[in-house]
Amino acid sequence: MSATSYTAPLTATQAETLRGVMERMGFDFEPKPYALYSGRKGKLNVTVYEKGPKVLVQGKDTVDFVTFTLEPEVLGEARLGYEEVNDPEMFAPHFGVDESGKGDFFGPLVIAGVYTDAKITRHLMEAGIMDSKRIGSAAKIRKLAEIIRQTPGCVAELVSIGPERYNEMHASFGNLNRLLAWGHARVIEKLLEKKPDCPRALSDQFARAEVLQRALNQKKLTLQLDQRTKGESDIAVAAASILARERFIDWMDKTSAAGGVKLPLGASDAVIQAGRELVGRYGVDALRKAAKLHFRTTNAVLGISMDSDDESSVDGTESA
Repeated sequence: MSATSYTAPLTATQAETLRGVMERMGFDFEPKPYALYSGRKGKLNVTVYEKGPKVLVQGKDTVDFVTFTLEPEVLGEARLGYEEVNDPEMFAPHFGVDESGKGDFFGPLVIAGVYTDAKITRHLMEAGIMDSKRIGSAAKIRKLAEIIRQTPGCVAELVSIGPERYNEMHASFGNLNRLLAWGHARVIEKLLEKKPDCPRALSDQFARAEVLQRALNQKKLTLQLDQRTKGESDIAVAAASILARERFIDWMDKTSAAGGVKLPLGASDAVIQAGRELVGRYGVDALRKAAKLHFRTTNAVLGISMDSDDESSVDGTESA
């Protein structure tokens, strides 16, 4: 196997064990955001992230490290090369669906879907496709997105809802979860037009699974729908997350350049300052064209006091 990237969940004990193994092997440790620890040795990088926890191994020595160190000394079982045995559904034909921009005040909501089968999945795995949230570089997002588009047999569809349209649709749906479900269902519908025999779709878990299922039923789409937490561990969902992120960051870069105001990600103090600069230059109506107005951030930008919780977390009711 020529894989140069590998990830696996760890227990807290395994995370401690792995650190000891890395210290013994002479890894150089360096701080990394959201990581318990991260170390480098030669061209090999090993990072254990807080969330999970989980380990990410990257570099040309990935296979040797996983096979001869991580599996026997930490995991206690052989996994690398046995993915099709351990997770056969990931290699069966299916659609993976994910979104980007849901938690960002500025920018569109982008929902993407990708069709994969066993051959496509193996190719994308070897190319290093992973959850976009683990990729900090826009250049790498774009590089991986191009790999996905160039993969033979891989079919993708996107629905991008710009801020103006998003604000109209959010007001119409009355709930971000229903808007998200509509977007997921629309992507699946478009994928089925190209791959009508695909039997299954997988998305990240909606807190209320029936919201997405109802959206599919309304479109009379009868394929099997699966939802699960950490859906991005599936290669099709991870690929969808990358394509959605690429479209999102492209919009952000283009709009920032056109307006002369750098639009930051998320909903932080920097976002509030950028919003105030945007309003100062172009007026309040500029927010409708650049931002999701139901976020409490809107009130902070405009200097309106509110006590309600920030709605950026899917209206405080569900996650998708």
